[in-house]
Amino acid sequence: MYPPEPWHLRGQMYLSVFLIPRRDMPALPPVLGAAVRPVTVGGRVAVGAAWVSYEPGGVLHYRELLSAVLVHERGRPRVSITDIWVDSVASREGGRRLWGIPKELADFTLDAETEPLVDATLTAPGGAVIGSALVRLKRRLPGRYPLGFTVAQQLGEHVRRTPVRGRAGLRTAAAAWRPEPDGPLGYLSGRRPVLSLAVTDFWLTFGRSAEDRAKSRSAT
Repeated sequence: MYPPEPWHLRGQMYLSVFLIPRRDMPALPPVLGAAVRPVTVGGRVAVGAAWVSYEPGGVLHYRELLSAVLVHERGRPRVSITDIWVDSVASREGGRRLWGIPKELADFTLDAETEPLVDATLTAPGGAVIGSALVRLKRRLPGRYPLGFTVAQQLGEHVRRTPVRGRAGLRTAAAAWRPEPDGPLGYLSGRRPVLSLAVTDFWLTFGRSAEDRAKSRSAT
């Protein structure tokens, strides 16, 4: 139902970073919560929320909304995805089974045709709106930039650590997020992001090759 890892993906991302009081954040799954700790700034947790359009040219073509918290594992930075929706069954099943990413299905409107505006809405299968956002794209930054981080998720009774590598263009942006206060993203309701960016024309490699996985097992 889904491609084997690694997934090679291309597309556009509209990212905002929020600082959320730690008490307002949903708890991490127990095994993951025992291994990592949120990175806090003055009692606030750094949370990234992003609308993503994965485009033809990658192994899958779909849309996504995610919220992820910056954590550390014995001082090593990690990203843990807390909430995520996609409009692809293959992406949902692969994300859950390969990496422990808790993907759910939803319906998207992600309109980037009226540049510099990007209008996005996420609707649950029953028709209830989960949230929406309006992003205004601004200045393009020259060049392309490396992307690299590690996603840590609970998979069964273990922590699955998955490398993500790629390159992208960057563009400054302003974003107004409108999550439903009583919905799963209610912890973002009424908050302004401290930073918004468009990650443009990216390519990503998500996960390890079979050879890399064999090397990792032999090293342990």
